[in-house]
Amino acid sequence: MSHNAVLLAAGGSRRLGQPKQLLMRQGIPLVRHVADLMLQTQPDRLIIVTGGNAEAVEAALIGLPVEICRNPDWKTGLASSLQSAAKSLKGSPDAVLIAGTDQPRLTLMHLMQLLKHSVERNIVSQYRPDAQGIPVRLTAETLAKASELQGDKGFRDLWKDNPPLKIQAPELLEDLDTPEQLADAVRAGWIDQPT
Repeated sequence: MSHNAVLLAAGGSRRLGQPKQLLMRQGIPLVRHVADLMLQTQPDRLIIVTGGNAEAVEAALIGLPVEICRNPDWKTGLASSLQSAAKSLKGSPDAVLIAGTDQPRLTLMHLMQLLKHSVERNIVSQYRPDAQGIPVRLTAETLAKASELQGDKGFRDLWKDNPPLKIQAPELLEDLDTPEQLADAVRAGWIDQPT
């Protein structure tokens, strides 16, 4: 399926206290690891939205066939990063695969599950009955509505009238927002021991 991809890597990791994008997984910065996974889905374009720690995050991506989109408003929240991605992809009719850098258990198989459905609908990852989110596959029409978002709001409000399909992914509930979650991920072997 023809698609574009967006990796959201602009966050400042305030609660974690260090850039989660630069945590190591098997000796590779997490942002590069997820970019590699996304490239394996063979997108027409992979746009990486940076902001917090932009220089170091971008340095971790050198040599990859990606487009960097630096979000100057990254401190205002997720919406501004989605808007930056939407501007970069304006005019493309293709679906968009969107992921972040804080799910250490993300796999290529999960990304491919999001892409295998041929229906023209939004598809989200469902962590548990009351929790869903990225990675997602959005229609170009939904991404174009990013200008309606504000702060840390994602697309949930935009699809009230047309609910997305859901792909079960309970393992993706494990993320890296706090020092405690990072410690759990290190103990589980998903993230290298910080030096």
